[in-house]
Amino acid sequence: MSAVTAQEFAPCTQPPTKAATAQPPTSASAVHAGPLAAAAAVAPGVALTIGIAAAAYLAHEVPGVSAFSPLILAIVLGAALHNIVGTPAWATPGVKFSLRRVLRLGVILLGLQLTAEQVIDVGTSGLAIIAASLIGTFVFTTGLGRLMGVERKLTQLIAAGTSICGASAVIATNTVTRGEDEDVAYAIACVTIFGSIAMLSYPLLPTLLHLDAHAYGLWAGASIHEVAQVVAAAFQDGTAAGEFGTIAKLSRVMLLAPVVITLGLLAARGQNATAPTAGGPPIPWFVLGFIALIALNSAIAIPVEAKSWTAGATTFLLSMSLAAMGLETDISKLRAKGPRPLLLGAAASAFIALFSLVLIKLAG
Repeated sequence: MSAVTAQEFAPCTQPPTKAATAQPPTSASAVHAGPLAAAAAVAPGVALTIGIAAAAYLAHEVPGVSAFSPLILAIVLGAALHNIVGTPAWATPGVKFSLRRVLRLGVILLGLQLTAEQVIDVGTSGLAIIAASLIGTFVFTTGLGRLMGVERKLTQLIAAGTSICGASAVIATNTVTRGEDEDVAYAIACVTIFGSIAMLSYPLLPTLLHLDAHAYGLWAGASIHEVAQVVAAAFQDGTAAGEFGTIAKLSRVMLLAPVVITLGLLAARGQNATAPTAGGPPIPWFVLGFIALIALNSAIAIPVEAKSWTAGATTFLLSMSLAAMGLETDISKLRAKGPRPLLLGAAASAFIALFSLVLIKLAG
């Protein structure tokens, strides 16, 4: 969305006509008119994304639907509105604002949910397993996607969502990959489907696979996609498994920052090589805010009430962003992408589950 700017009024060299005798706005009033006009332009669309996010929260309370996070429900509701009724033209500026500015704020605030102490609790061996699983899955998925002929940007989004933290990773990664909204929707569909399958099937496997509470929690945290899915699956094996699985997953989320920054640098290098005169490289500077809040949360004791409030606000802001994503998603374009990206998502999910399990077994 282009910002609304005030015109500059140069002194007239010709005598003013009668129609032009009215005083033009002063420089100060013009400066103030710009931000106010911009706010008025985005307000209706932002209000629409707020409404959809609120509806997603209400739907999350419905039995049978509560297994899906408000983020997932928000993009589904937004896409349904767009494809059944159509996104109104008056909402476009605000939808784009939610898709960009609100998204970045939400990702920055994610940092307040993480601390360096959580990483230490996972241990050197646990961190090595989590990092190796993430890197291995990302490399496997991008390589397989290339062999399958899946579009590069969609492949990277599926790889990020599977290897890091589901929908949040997909939308954060898209700030540098710059895929279409349909790519984001497809990638989120993949991590939702296969993450839900993992959430339901993992609790059946600890005894069969001879995993104690610590090993099972690490496996769930290192391989299941969404934080909520990890919590649901890990606590099925008891409190110890649930708590360790949650910490392991949050440590994995912390790796979102280096992954997104790396992808941004690679994209910038490719852009400079192919089009040196193009617009600015997609370096995700907002990720530095994410890292800064992790450092802040590690250095000082933030009150539990404040952390609880910011966690809720973060989820709501990301839900607004995904609602905006849905409002720009064309289902017919999703169908046109065919089943190959879905098969890629299935293969990526199977890989991270098996690869992380093997690493845990080898570590003893």
